[in-house]
Amino acid sequence: MNESVRFEDKVVIITGAGGGLGRAHALLFAKHGAKVLVNDLGGSAQGEGANASAADRVVAEIREAGGTAQANHDSVTDGDKIVQNALDAFGRIDVVVNNAGILRDKTFHKMDDSDWDLVYRVHVEGAYKVTRAAWPHMREQSYGRVIFTASTSGIYGNFGQSNYGMAKLGLYGLTRTLAIEGRKNNILVNAIAPTGGTRMTEGLIPPQVFEQLKPELVSPLVVYLASENCQETSGLFEVGGGWMGKVRWERSLGAGFDPREGFSPEDVAAHWQQICDFEGAAHPKDNIEALKEMMANLQKYSH
Repeated sequence: MNESVRFEDKVVIITGAGGGLGRAHALLFAKHGAKVLVNDLGGSAQGEGANASAADRVVAEIREAGGTAQANHDSVTDGDKIVQNALDAFGRIDVVVNNAGILRDKTFHKMDDSDWDLVYRVHVEGAYKVTRAAWPHMREQSYGRVIFTASTSGIYGNFGQSNYGMAKLGLYGLTRTLAIEGRKNNILVNAIAPTGGTRMTEGLIPPQVFEQLKPELVSPLVVYLASENCQETSGLFEVGGGWMGKVRWERSLGAGFDPREGFSPEDVAAHWQQICDFEGAAHPKDNIEALKEMMANLQKYSH
């Protein structure tokens, strides 16, 4: 097999890599020549407890296959420790795959602050802490790849997952901004919204479908996005079951009102169909493009 996507002399940090998607990512990165820091606190899918054996088992798998890996058992909220561990073990950092996550599913009216806060800390603060600690090293070497793990629950919403959906879509907002800030230093940043048969989705997906959603069917996209071959940045990709596709925002052309004379709620109601009509919709790629219609409306009524 001709493997043109290679990671010799590259160091990859993968959080939550003791099982599921993270384990699949770690094994595939190692197969393609990367030195892998396998991070996993070893807690439950609900964020309780800790167990070093999860990360250790994955490292043993990688080493038995002839690869190079080091285990790390820190919480992602201690991102500086994880990054320092990678530096101590391998001397550099090239790729960060923010994969660690938990679920605390409850309907919003039954949700406790602890359910909201813990999901935020693991998904958002944890991804921030690890990426923030790695960022200066990537800037200094003018090379880096960062992958955030979003979710369709954030993109589209999902019953009982207000905390999880908030965190996952928040990570895509971080993806977009870091892609802008990192580009000049050759740091590319993307996000995936994966569907895989893991302990976090067990019981939520019909068994016959669950068995087909192997985590290994997500990892090839992650490895490609993290490679030198790929020049994509700020992208969001749904992936699972052997299928993948890119997601983009879409906005209607909208309706404009005279900002000098003002307008009423009744005016909004009268134009509601036009405001919500996606015929010929726009696809703004950044803030500048997003403001075009508003600026054109101001210009239209400025004379």
